[in-house]
Amino acid sequence: MSSLSQEQLARHLASLPGWQVEGRELVRSFVFSSYREAVGFAVQVALLAERLDHHPDLLLSYKKVTVRCTTHSASGITEKDLHLAGQISAIAPAAPPSP
Repeated sequence: MSSLSQEQLARHLASLPGWQVEGRELVRSFVFSSYREAVGFAVQVALLAERLDHHPDLLLSYKKVTVRCTTHSASGITEKDLHLAGQISAIAPAAPPSP
């Protein structure tokens, strides 16, 4: 699987609100009203990643979870990352993403 071009990424990002490209990663942060909710979301993402066999980097801070998706074997963002991002967005609460 090869990484996507900037043009391909731009087209796909329109359907993934809140996600941004940072270098070779697809990144989004989610803010919650409590630490417990943030941890619960991080666990849901981890279980989803196991099912899809595609594992993002997760950074958990007090009420915030930052997700970073990349395909290391392709040295960039692939269709697998876009699919994972879409699935993560689907399980996320309706709150707007944080900057």
